[in-house]
Amino acid sequence: MRRGGTDSGENPAGGQGLIAQLRRPPGGRDARIMLLALAVDRVGSGLWAASSVLYFTFVTHLSAQQIGVLLGVAGVAGIVGSPLAGRLAGRAPVRPLLIGCHLLRLATLGLLLVFTGFDALLPVVAATYLGDRAAKTLEMLFATQVAGDRRVTYQALSRSAANAGYGVGAGIAAVGLAVGTGDAYRVLILGDALSFAVAAALVWRTREPREPREARAARQAREPRDPGADPVRPARTASPWRDRRYLLFVLLDIPMNIDDSILAVGLPLWLVNRTSAPHALVPLFLVVNTVLVVVLQLRVSARAEGPRRATRAVLWYGVLVFTTCVGLAVAARGGTWLATAVLLTAALLITLAELMRSVSSWELAVLLAPGDARASYLGVAGMAQSVQKSAGPPLLTGVVMAAGPVGWVVLGAAVAGLAAVQRSACARRLQALPAPEPAHRGGAGASAAVGDGGPGADAVPVG
Repeated sequence: MRRGGTDSGENPAGGQGLIAQLRRPPGGRDARIMLLALAVDRVGSGLWAASSVLYFTFVTHLSAQQIGVLLGVAGVAGIVGSPLAGRLAGRAPVRPLLIGCHLLRLATLGLLLVFTGFDALLPVVAATYLGDRAAKTLEMLFATQVAGDRRVTYQALSRSAANAGYGVGAGIAAVGLAVGTGDAYRVLILGDALSFAVAAALVWRTREPREPREARAARQAREPRDPGADPVRPARTASPWRDRRYLLFVLLDIPMNIDDSILAVGLPLWLVNRTSAPHALVPLFLVVNTVLVVVLQLRVSARAEGPRRATRAVLWYGVLVFTTCVGLAVAARGGTWLATAVLLTAALLITLAELMRSVSSWELAVLLAPGDARASYLGVAGMAQSVQKSAGPPLLTGVVMAAGPVGWVVLGAAVAGLAAVQRSACARRLQALPAPEPAHRGGAGASAAVGDGGPGADAVPVG
């Protein structure tokens, strides 16, 4: 039986193993090449994340304050990168734009090896981060076009591939950091640049994805039907900046990304400063996160696919973050063994929250966007993660952790409450969308009726 554009009646996200689905992902050959390009790109990201701060410290000899300003400005540039990519993708093909982002980062990393002064490095690093966020938005757009109704499965595969690549890059970086010489740091930066060159070459091998079905239908609806009639001025394409409900979704999605800062900043600093757990536990947080994302992303995605499940996943995200925050508060009150057990459990819970968020944010950003303006809408939606990356760490260090255990409990309760608001707002907007058009019997593009499960559950018209 054929449902929702899949080739069989089995669950597209959970009916096959990870390796089998990586070999035959939604979207076929082009999707398989893009997943490989994404994994190679993230190998470079792992190299950069592990070595960049030390490179700026020991090779370019920047002060801690200068590094903070450098990364802060870069974070702002990253926020701009998402809507800029979405706007450009509404006017130009996605494939050459993504290649351009890879080549931009290749060029800026080359300049990074030439420039050593703070004033020269500032625009170079900012351009690198802008290209990075723009590339992620374009990868998201590519997925919505090649994977169609199975975009959630593609997203799960992309996150598994990305985390595997990131782990490989971090492992390679560990070798270079163990050497610790200036040349070793430069080799790591060159490795990052090489990853962008290879990724650009792989994207070049793909074909430009076809126009999404709903976007094509919306465009055709605006065109005059009678060739002999006077041309009708096309309706203005919807703008996300004038769509208050979508902007509310993006605004609420910012705290729905706080898991990133909790894992990368909150857990390590809380362990070191407020608990008696051994410091050697810190690397295990990343190991737990990376392994679980690779192993569980497909399974979690299968249980959060479609509009109802996606909105329900938002609530689960709030519950998991709240439980994590309560655990961190408890860790500060116990001895070494209790703190160790609680912190490892917190790493597990926040990773499960990340898995929920990655599906719900992705699926709702697509479902709530009009089909004929999806590129610009997803560009704006991509700002949520960038804003959180800039605002989340200072929020945790300057407010939450400064308040002690109570600060964590308040943060968890606030995120849980906002998750309930986000779920309600998204459900209302989804209910207000027009009913789906009748599917043609036997057509390849027919989709199952909207429901709470199955591959066709996400085939809700957006407009």
